[in-house]
Amino acid sequence: MRAALARFHPATAPAYGEGGPAGVASWLSALRGQLSSAEVARNAGLSRFAVTRWMNGSTRPRLPDFLLLVDAITGRVPDLVAELVDIEAVPSLIDRHRRARASRRLAFELPWTEAVVRVLEAARELDLDGISAALGLPPAEVEACLQGLADAGLVRRHRGAWRATGELTVDTRDAPEAMGVLKAHWAALGVERARALRPGDLVSYNVISVSRADLARIRQLHVDYFMAVRAIVAESEPEVAALVNLQLLGFEPPAVPDVSG
Repeated sequence: MRAALARFHPATAPAYGEGGPAGVASWLSALRGQLSSAEVARNAGLSRFAVTRWMNGSTRPRLPDFLLLVDAITGRVPDLVAELVDIEAVPSLIDRHRRARASRRLAFELPWTEAVVRVLEAARELDLDGISAALGLPPAEVEACLQGLADAGLVRRHRGAWRATGELTVDTRDAPEAMGVLKAHWAALGVERARALRPGDLVSYNVISVSRADLARIRQLHVDYFMAVRAIVAESEPEVAALVNLQLLGFEPPAVPDVSG
Protein backbone atom coordinates (compact mmCIF):
# COMPACT_ATOMS: atom_id res chain seq x y z
CA MET A 1 0.00 0.00 0.00
CA ARG A 2 2.76 2.42 0.91
CA ALA A 3 4.53 1.74 -2.39
CA ALA A 4 1.31 2.33 -4.32
CA LEU A 5 0.73 5.65 -2.54
CA ALA A 6 4.33 6.67 -3.23
CA ARG A 7 3.84 6.06 -6.95
CA PHE A 8 0.46 7.79 -6.95
CA HIS A 9 1.43 10.94 -5.02
CA PRO A 10 5.04 10.94 -3.74
CA ALA A 11 4.80 14.15 -1.69
CA THR A 12 2.01 12.91 0.59
CA ALA A 13 2.91 9.21 0.81
CA PRO A 14 4.94 9.58 4.07
CA ALA A 15 1.80 10.81 5.85
CA TYR A 16 0.36 7.28 5.60
CA GLY A 17 2.92 6.13 8.15
CA GLU A 18 2.16 2.64 9.44
CA GLY A 19 -1.32 2.64 7.93
CA GLY A 20 -4.51 1.83 9.78
CA PRO A 21 -7.32 4.34 10.38
CA ALA A 22 -4.89 6.99 11.68
CA GLY A 23 -2.63 6.58 8.64
CA VAL A 24 -5.56 6.82 6.22
CA ALA A 25 -6.82 10.00 7.93
CA SER A 26 -3.34 11.53 7.96
CA TRP A 27 -2.81 10.74 4.28
CA LEU A 28 -6.20 12.14 3.23
CA SER A 29 -5.52 15.34 5.18
CA ALA A 30 -2.11 15.75 3.53
CA LEU A 31 -3.62 15.04 0.11
CA ARG A 32 -6.35 17.68 0.42
CA GLY A 33 -3.82 20.47 1.14
CA GLN A 34 -5.67 23.79 1.35
CA LEU A 35 -9.09 22.32 0.48
CA SER A 36 -11.50 22.54 3.41
CA SER A 37 -13.59 19.56 4.49
CA ALA A 38 -16.65 21.44 3.24
CA GLU A 39 -15.11 21.86 -0.22
CA VAL A 40 -14.12 18.19 -0.38
CA ALA A 41 -17.59 17.13 0.74
CA ARG A 42 -19.24 19.34 -1.87
CA ASN A 43 -17.00 18.02 -4.65
CA ALA A 44 -17.64 14.42 -3.57
CA GLY A 45 -21.37 14.80 -2.91
CA LEU A 46 -20.90 13.62 0.69
CA SER A 47 -21.82 14.90 4.14
CA ARG A 48 -19.46 17.59 5.43
CA PHE A 49 -19.72 16.13 8.95
CA ALA A 50 -18.79 12.65 7.73
CA VAL A 51 -15.83 14.02 5.77
CA THR A 52 -14.61 15.94 8.82
CA ARG A 53 -14.75 12.77 10.95
CA TRP A 54 -12.85 10.79 8.29
CA MET A 55 -10.22 13.49 7.96
CA ASN A 56 -9.55 13.69 11.70
CA GLY A 57 -9.56 9.92 12.10
CA SER A 58 -12.49 9.66 14.50
CA THR A 59 -14.28 7.32 12.07
CA ARG A 60 -13.10 5.29 9.09
CA PRO A 61 -14.60 5.70 5.59
CA ARG A 62 -15.93 2.72 3.68
CA LEU A 63 -13.96 1.95 0.52
CA PRO A 64 -16.47 3.62 -1.87
CA ASP A 65 -16.43 6.78 0.24
CA PHE A 66 -12.63 6.71 0.45
CA LEU A 67 -12.41 6.54 -3.35
CA LEU A 68 -14.94 9.38 -3.70
CA LEU A 69 -12.77 11.49 -1.39
CA VAL A 70 -9.61 10.81 -3.40
CA ASP A 71 -11.40 11.64 -6.63
CA ALA A 72 -12.89 14.84 -5.20
CA ILE A 73 -9.43 16.00 -4.08
CA THR A 74 -7.30 14.89 -7.04
CA GLY A 75 -9.56 13.85 -9.92
CA ARG A 76 -7.20 10.87 -10.31
CA VAL A 77 -8.87 7.94 -8.59
CA PRO A 78 -8.36 5.67 -11.66
CA ASP A 79 -4.61 6.16 -11.23
CA LEU A 80 -4.74 5.10 -7.57
CA VAL A 81 -6.87 2.06 -8.34
CA ALA A 82 -4.49 1.11 -11.17
CA GLU A 83 -1.61 1.12 -8.67
CA LEU A 84 -3.49 -1.38 -6.49
CA VAL A 85 -5.18 -3.76 -8.96
CA ASP A 86 -5.35 -4.45 -12.68
CA ILE A 87 -7.44 -1.54 -13.99
CA GLU A 88 -8.99 -3.88 -16.59
CA ALA A 89 -10.75 -5.58 -13.67
CA VAL A 90 -12.60 -2.31 -12.87
CA PRO A 91 -14.79 -1.60 -15.94
CA SER A 92 -16.25 1.64 -14.56
CA LEU A 93 -12.78 3.26 -14.50
CA ILE A 94 -11.17 1.84 -17.64
CA ASP A 95 -12.31 4.65 -19.96
CA ARG A 96 -11.17 7.42 -17.60
CA HIS A 97 -7.83 5.71 -17.08
CA ARG A 98 -7.22 5.37 -20.81
CA ARG A 99 -8.13 9.03 -21.44
CA ALA A 100 -5.76 10.11 -18.66
CA ARG A 101 -2.92 8.10 -20.19
CA ALA A 102 -3.68 9.62 -23.60
CA SER A 103 -3.58 13.08 -21.99
CA ARG A 104 -0.14 12.42 -20.56
CA ARG A 105 1.22 11.31 -23.92
CA LEU A 106 -0.19 14.44 -25.53
CA ALA A 107 1.40 16.64 -22.87
CA PHE A 108 4.80 15.11 -23.60
CA GLU A 109 4.49 15.31 -27.38
CA LEU A 110 2.44 18.51 -27.80
CA PRO A 111 2.69 20.69 -24.65
CA TRP A 112 0.32 23.32 -26.05
CA THR A 113 -2.57 20.82 -25.98
CA GLU A 114 -3.20 21.68 -22.33
CA ALA A 115 -3.64 25.36 -23.15
CA VAL A 116 -5.87 24.55 -26.14
CA VAL A 117 -8.23 22.56 -23.92
CA ARG A 118 -8.30 25.27 -21.22
CA VAL A 119 -9.18 27.93 -23.81
CA LEU A 120 -12.00 25.73 -25.14
CA GLU A 121 -13.28 25.04 -21.61
CA ALA A 122 -13.48 28.79 -20.99
CA ALA A 123 -14.93 29.81 -24.36
CA ARG A 124 -17.17 26.74 -24.72
CA GLU A 125 -16.29 26.59 -28.43
CA LEU A 126 -13.97 28.39 -30.84
CA ASP A 127 -12.80 27.99 -34.41
CA LEU A 128 -9.17 27.42 -35.32
CA ASP A 129 -8.44 31.12 -35.84
CA GLY A 130 -9.96 32.03 -32.47
CA ILE A 131 -7.79 29.51 -30.64
CA SER A 132 -4.70 30.70 -32.53
CA ALA A 133 -5.41 34.31 -31.58
CA ALA A 134 -5.99 33.48 -27.91
CA LEU A 135 -2.72 31.57 -27.61
CA GLY A 136 -0.61 33.56 -30.07
CA LEU A 137 0.26 30.39 -31.99
CA PRO A 138 0.43 29.66 -35.72
CA PRO A 139 -2.74 27.90 -36.98
CA ALA A 140 -0.71 24.87 -38.09
CA GLU A 141 0.54 24.28 -34.53
CA VAL A 142 -2.96 24.63 -33.10
CA GLU A 143 -4.29 22.27 -35.76
CA ALA A 144 -1.76 19.60 -34.72
CA CYS A 145 -2.86 19.97 -31.09
CA LEU A 146 -6.53 19.72 -32.02
CA GLN A 147 -5.92 16.59 -34.07
CA GLY A 148 -4.12 14.91 -31.17
CA LEU A 149 -6.86 15.92 -28.74
CA ALA A 150 -9.57 14.72 -31.13
CA ASP A 151 -7.85 11.35 -31.52
CA ALA A 152 -7.83 11.04 -27.71
CA GLY A 153 -11.53 11.91 -27.53
CA LEU A 154 -10.92 15.13 -25.63
CA VAL A 155 -12.25 17.62 -28.21
CA ARG A 156 -14.61 17.45 -31.17
CA ARG A 157 -15.54 19.69 -34.06
CA HIS A 158 -19.10 20.89 -34.53
CA ARG A 159 -20.14 23.13 -37.44
CA GLY A 160 -16.65 24.52 -37.90
CA ALA A 161 -16.00 25.20 -34.21
CA TRP A 162 -14.16 23.11 -31.63
CA ARG A 163 -15.32 22.26 -28.13
CA ALA A 164 -13.84 20.32 -25.21
CA THR A 165 -15.55 16.99 -24.61
CA GLY A 166 -13.26 15.32 -22.06
CA GLU A 167 -11.12 16.10 -19.05
CA LEU A 168 -7.44 16.66 -19.84
CA THR A 169 -5.35 15.26 -16.98
CA VAL A 170 -1.65 16.10 -16.99
CA ASP A 171 0.23 14.28 -14.25
CA THR A 172 3.83 13.36 -14.96
CA ARG A 173 5.17 12.59 -11.50
CA ASP A 174 6.15 9.10 -12.67
CA ALA A 175 8.19 10.64 -15.52
CA PRO A 176 10.48 13.30 -13.98
CA GLU A 177 12.45 13.93 -17.19
CA ALA A 178 9.26 14.59 -19.16
CA MET A 179 8.01 16.81 -16.35
CA GLY A 180 11.23 18.81 -16.59
CA VAL A 181 10.59 19.38 -20.29
CA LEU A 182 7.03 20.57 -19.59
CA LYS A 183 8.14 22.92 -16.82
CA ALA A 184 10.78 24.37 -19.14
CA HIS A 185 8.15 24.86 -21.85
CA TRP A 186 5.84 26.91 -19.64
CA ALA A 187 8.73 28.76 -17.97
CA ALA A 188 9.92 29.78 -21.45
CA LEU A 189 6.47 31.18 -22.18
CA GLY A 190 6.76 33.21 -18.97
CA VAL A 191 10.06 34.66 -20.21
CA GLU A 192 8.53 35.50 -23.57
CA ARG A 193 5.52 37.24 -22.05
CA ALA A 194 7.66 39.10 -19.49
CA ARG A 195 9.29 40.83 -22.45
CA ALA A 196 5.95 41.70 -24.08
CA LEU A 197 3.24 41.84 -21.44
CA ARG A 198 -0.41 41.65 -22.46
CA PRO A 199 -3.11 43.51 -20.52
CA GLY A 200 -3.74 41.64 -17.27
CA ASP A 201 -0.36 39.88 -17.21
CA LEU A 202 1.39 40.00 -13.83
CA VAL A 203 5.09 39.16 -13.57
CA SER A 204 6.96 39.69 -10.30
CA TYR A 205 10.32 38.74 -8.81
CA ASN A 206 12.21 39.20 -5.57
CA VAL A 207 15.90 38.35 -5.10
CA ILE A 208 16.38 37.77 -1.37
CA SER A 209 18.79 36.66 1.37
CA VAL A 210 17.19 35.03 4.41
CA SER A 211 17.88 32.46 7.09
CA ARG A 212 17.56 28.79 6.22
CA ALA A 213 14.57 28.53 8.51
CA ASP A 214 12.82 31.43 6.76
CA LEU A 215 13.65 30.00 3.34
CA ALA A 216 11.92 26.80 4.46
CA ARG A 217 8.89 28.90 5.46
CA ILE A 218 8.89 30.62 2.06
CA ARG A 219 9.18 27.25 0.33
CA GLN A 220 6.13 26.02 2.25
CA LEU A 221 4.24 29.19 1.26
CA HIS A 222 5.14 28.41 -2.35
CA VAL A 223 3.58 24.95 -2.00
CA ASP A 224 0.56 26.31 -0.10
CA TYR A 225 -0.05 28.94 -2.79
CA PHE A 226 0.02 26.31 -5.52
CA MET A 227 -2.47 24.14 -3.60
CA ALA A 228 -4.70 27.15 -2.91
CA VAL A 229 -4.79 27.95 -6.63
CA ARG A 230 -5.74 24.34 -7.37
CA ALA A 231 -8.55 24.57 -4.80
CA ILE A 232 -9.93 27.76 -6.38
CA VAL A 233 -9.75 26.21 -9.85
CA ALA A 234 -11.65 23.13 -8.65
CA GLU A 235 -14.50 25.37 -7.44
CA SER A 236 -14.57 27.80 -10.38
CA GLU A 237 -16.78 27.92 -13.47
CA PRO A 238 -14.45 28.48 -16.47
CA GLU A 239 -14.75 31.86 -18.20
CA VAL A 240 -11.10 32.63 -19.03
CA ALA A 241 -7.90 30.62 -19.41
CA ALA A 242 -4.55 31.60 -17.88
CA LEU A 243 -1.10 30.29 -16.96
CA VAL A 244 0.16 30.44 -13.37
CA ASN A 245 3.95 30.08 -13.26
CA LEU A 246 5.71 29.68 -9.88
CA GLN A 247 9.48 29.53 -9.35
CA LEU A 248 11.68 29.46 -6.29
CA LEU A 249 15.36 29.23 -7.23
CA GLY A 250 18.24 28.95 -4.77
CA PHE A 251 21.70 30.51 -5.05
CA GLU A 252 23.48 28.08 -2.76
CA PRO A 253 27.29 28.07 -3.10
CA PRO A 254 28.89 24.68 -3.70
CA ALA A 255 30.10 22.85 -0.62
CA VAL A 256 33.80 23.30 0.10
CA PRO A 257 35.51 19.97 0.81
CA ASP A 258 37.15 19.65 4.23
CA VAL A 259 40.90 19.16 3.67
CA SER A 260 41.98 20.03 7.22
CA GLY A 261 42.69 16.46 8.23
